[in-house]
Amino acid sequence: MFHKAIIFSLGIFALTGCDAQKKAKPDTKNTQTSTNTKTVDQKNGIIYLNEGENKFLRDSDMNVTFKGISEDSRCPEGVNCIWAGVAVAQVEVMGTSTRPMVLYLATMNHPGKNYHQSADFNGRTITLEEVTPYPKAEGGTSALAGKYKIGISIKNMKTPSNPTTK
Repeated sequence: MFHKAIIFSLGIFALTGCDAQKKAKPDTKNTQTSTNTKTVDQKNGIIYLNEGENKFLRDSDMNVTFKGISEDSRCPEGVNCIWAGVAVAQVEVMGTSTRPMVLYLATMNHPGKNYHQSADFNGRTITLEEVTPYPKAEGGTSALAGKYKIGISIKNMKTPSNPTTK
């Protein structure tokens, strides 16, 4: 009986040590998370996100993640171009009771090329307001990978088309 009590005690101590290691382990995710909607990065109704950043917007009951830029053909600074170009941001949105959806938001509307500056999701219209930094002539867009920052605005739709699927 005494041996069983000793073995049982050692087992409890071992499990307690494992639990303490799990609590002390730092989070190694690269995605930044913010739950405050009234931060310094929100000005004039525009919400700013760095590449890879995730924010939960309490007033919209929505999680927004800036996945990255899938296309950046904007004319570099100091260069004369025929077309101004466009940047397309991948923004993942998810409501509290919906599945995640990736929206491709462009810096301009051009339906012929399937560029849309706004998209509807869960009774709200999400609009890409700005993309920074602007490409430079010497480095191009490859030098900007991982350094992008976008500004989006979220407004309530007047008449939602289908609030759960789009």
